[in-house]
Amino acid sequence: MLVAERYEKIVSLVNDRGSIRVSMLSELCNVTEETIRRDLDRLEQAGRLRRSHGGAVSIKDMPQHPEIPYSVREIMNADEKKRIALEAIKRIAPKDRILLDASSTTWYMAADVPDVALTVLTNSIKVATELSNKEKIEVISTGGILAHRSLSYVGPLAERSLDAYHVDKVFLSCKGVHLDRGISESNELQARIKERMIGMADEVILLVDSSKFGVQAFTHVADLSAVHVIITDRNMPTDTIEQLESRGITVITV
Repeated sequence: MLVAERYEKIVSLVNDRGSIRVSMLSELCNVTEETIRRDLDRLEQAGRLRRSHGGAVSIKDMPQHPEIPYSVREIMNADEKKRIALEAIKRIAPKDRILLDASSTTWYMAADVPDVALTVLTNSIKVATELSNKEKIEVISTGGILAHRSLSYVGPLAERSLDAYHVDKVFLSCKGVHLDRGISESNELQARIKERMIGMADEVILLVDSSKFGVQAFTHVADLSAVHVIITDRNMPTDTIEQLESRGITVITV
């Protein structure tokens, strides 16, 4: 069986069954499990399927949840986001190694952060561009598949590039924060890279305006137990703040 034929067989099997394990694909295609894993990586990069733990799942009937374009997100709750960004900058110390996601709030951070000795890792084109005129800040970009609406890099290459680094602090936003269901995002690619970001930082700082609370978006990112600090606006309900603080999360309202 040619490689291209094997790829088509794998995609067909995944789509027919909805999901399938590596061991089963190895048996049906008569190749090693390691070969199947490499095939699945390539097929995922090509957008033909999604990897899962121990196998793959079909994207044929997967609901599409497009991201809000960056130009729109820039002006949504802009005043609150700018205040949150300025408060977040106070938590940065010279020589810190930090990670900024591709949210509009971290872009506001990049615009106002002082030009001091920092290392900034980001998957955001807008953040990297904003920091490019600050000579003392070392900027590292992930690379990967360009998500046009968010102007961010996502996908397996972006995720793997994060594995080479460890940061002191990650500053990120999300589409939804739910007390029981945790942090969520609009689509799987954004959720996966943010999950990876959270796992590589000593301190996780979530930047979200109060409109995000009580919302469960399409794809789970992480439980709230992974978050150390939440910076939000003053419209946050007092009982929600109390519940978050009871879980050991520092809540700052601005």
